[in-house]
Amino acid sequence: MTNNQDYHIPVLLHESVDGLAITSTSIVLDVTFGGGGHSTYIHSKLGPEGFLYAVDQDQDAHSNAIDATNFKLINGNFKFVKNHLLALGVKRVDAILADIGVSSHQFDVAERGFSFRASAPLDMRMNQKSARTAAQLLNEGSEAELLRVFNTYSDIPNVFRLVQTILSLRQSSLFEHTDQLAEMCQPLAQKGKEHKYLAQVFQALRIEINDEIDALKKLLEDAVDLLNDGGRIAVISYHSIEDRMVKNYFKKGNFEGKEERDFYGNLLRPFDEINRHPIVPSEEELNRNNRARSAKLRIAQKR
Repeated sequence: MTNNQDYHIPVLLHESVDGLAITSTSIVLDVTFGGGGHSTYIHSKLGPEGFLYAVDQDQDAHSNAIDATNFKLINGNFKFVKNHLLALGVKRVDAILADIGVSSHQFDVAERGFSFRASAPLDMRMNQKSARTAAQLLNEGSEAELLRVFNTYSDIPNVFRLVQTILSLRQSSLFEHTDQLAEMCQPLAQKGKEHKYLAQVFQALRIEINDEIDALKKLLEDAVDLLNDGGRIAVISYHSIEDRMVKNYFKKGNFEGKEERDFYGNLLRPFDEINRHPIVPSEEELNRNNRARSAKLRIAQKR
């Protein structure tokens, strides 16, 4: 099965793939295969001499694999994509695409625990073989750890109160299901903004459970070694933390956004930006796919 839009509708499809400047002989890497939407479009641009490698750690995504001799779907976390490719004898590629975040499938399958709209186990693991679930984090995490998670990965205004409520509740009843967490959060949210509050809580837990920030950092650093000179990388992000990381790395060559220059005053950075400002979905795309509303695309070329 390819381009499974029931699984996930690809976001900024043409903007991201066209921005990679792929040719018929390009070697391309899609590190977030999902429903295969981006990969299907990438593959349509390749000839017999081109090749597409894709990566996904969610076993559900592998049912969408493209049936072609010049396509390989790797089961794994893109945090380790450099090692995955080396194991296949691949050292360099011409283009890399990353659509960071959760697929529609992961949200829509209630038992995965990514959504607060249905009662389900508090799981949230993209790789279901990973050890720690969201429930375990809530039940076993220290006060300091929980404060770090919600302060870092959400914009919740009352993080201390949230964490104290979690610590208190788990003394009498351990967290097991999504509706249990959602019910706890309701009185903590500003009236009329309960949905936004719940989304922030679930987002923070998901980012922590799946080590999403460190994985993105590692991918950006590895892209410097993986890309051929002149090769391009396109990253679609959905959270301000992720977008800031990508922006800083493309603009300044580090995640802190500090300017570092050589003896001659040249900015030390491995990439040149293709678009100085993020590309966002059009109104037409948002009408088709509301889940694309927070997407931001940045494209860069290796120097």
